[in-house]
Amino acid sequence: MSTSLLRAAELRTLERLHATANPSLMERAGRAAASFVRERFGHGRVLVCAGPGNNGGDGLVMARELARAGVSVSILFTADPSRLPADAAAAYRSCRGTSADFCREVPAGNFSLVVDALFGIGLARAIEGDYADVIARINAYAGPVLALDIPSGLDGDTGRVLGCAVRATHTLSFIGGKPGLYTLDGPDHCGEISIASLDLALDGFPGALLSTADFRAGLVPRRRNSHKGSHGSLAVIGGAAGMSGAALLAARAGLQLGAGRVFAGLLQPLAIDPVQPELMLRSPADALSNATAIVVGPGMGDSTTATELIRRCLPAERNPRHAERASADFPTLLDADALNQLATHPVLAARVRHRHAPTLITPHPAEAARLLGIPTDDVQANRVSAALQLAQRFNAHVALKGCGTIIAFPDGRWRINATGNPGLASAGSGDVLAGMAGALLAQGWPAEAALCGAVHIHGMAADLLAAAGEGPVGMTAGELIPAARGTLNRLIAAHA
Repeated sequence: MSTSLLRAAELRTLERLHATANPSLMERAGRAAASFVRERFGHGRVLVCAGPGNNGGDGLVMARELARAGVSVSILFTADPSRLPADAAAAYRSCRGTSADFCREVPAGNFSLVVDALFGIGLARAIEGDYADVIARINAYAGPVLALDIPSGLDGDTGRVLGCAVRATHTLSFIGGKPGLYTLDGPDHCGEISIASLDLALDGFPGALLSTADFRAGLVPRRRNSHKGSHGSLAVIGGAAGMSGAALLAARAGLQLGAGRVFAGLLQPLAIDPVQPELMLRSPADALSNATAIVVGPGMGDSTTATELIRRCLPAERNPRHAERASADFPTLLDADALNQLATHPVLAARVRHRHAPTLITPHPAEAARLLGIPTDDVQANRVSAALQLAQRFNAHVALKGCGTIIAFPDGRWRINATGNPGLASAGSGDVLAGMAGALLAQGWPAEAALCGAVHIHGMAADLLAAAGEGPVGMTAGELIPAARGTLNRLIAAHA
């Protein structure tokens, strides 16, 4: 089952719907946190850093329950109790009646666990002053740090750090996951993430963590009675002078991820790919004439020839006099230089919007910024929002690459991928991803499943290499391809 990801507005709506719940959501959160601490960290000495809002209230309930269970608890609390929200004030009063020790400075001695309950999803300003000093003390602690709901200072919707943020070893998120835990700076601050549902059912929300459930329908063993034509033909269009490697990486990935035939339509002609001689190196026109799925853009450049090729891949309408299907009928993935061309040629962008066949686009943040006409920093400031804007603007399935790749669909649904590691931040990694998605499209996977599967498996392959000591430092795009092939085959076998 997929993990739902909720933005702040959605969480506030849920909280209002359950405002009269008994026990309250704060009670449920604090009790769940206390159980988590006892199960994961035993009964050692615990320091709880509680803030002035509801996140602090969660921490106070947790501290009360731990103290009642005989755990030695110290509570760093510098807020004014008279200004606490109602539920948090009740938690404060009940906690005062236990053995928990309240203090205004970090007490001497060692702790087996430090709990961050300073600020939650309601934080809207940069942390500074005394609370910034507390966060610095937490981050200097060498032992385990548990953040309740979200590390203090991290924006739950975006993953941006607001001034400074706790670096936790564990995060216990309440109700559902938060997008900021999984993208941008979130993965560097959250550590191991667990979810406490608080007994709330989450149905109908558009966001979720990407999982194999999003592409399970494609994980089908091949029929023994099949041939290369059974598995589609992929055309990769790109590879201008000096950039043929990008197109070849995409084409090799397409072949090893299962496309029956792969045609590399290179702008700079080559006789053969000595690494992957099974590839058929053709002119772009010949490659397109044989394709059932298309990847356009790797190493394509910005020449007028490139522009005309993209125009051919995105015809305004099908010519009914042609016996063969026009490329408008084929699922098409646009990457790299093809995206830069869309940003500077409004006519091409309009053709993408009006396509009937599925369109996939796989921008990195700078390419997304060009497509949206905004600074790259604005894309990174709210990656989910930027991906959704692209999906709606281009009527396309979007993978906004980066730490926690965002996948967005035209109907408003979105996913965040949690596989992968910094080894993917290397030249050619995006070209491999494009070829992988193209291979799945060529084999008949629905566009949504093809993009989800390619992104997830791409990250899994990088994790496999890192676990084997072949990354993240120095991991190359070419190494990802056989690792991804093995990952796909293992997933198919596991779901057979």
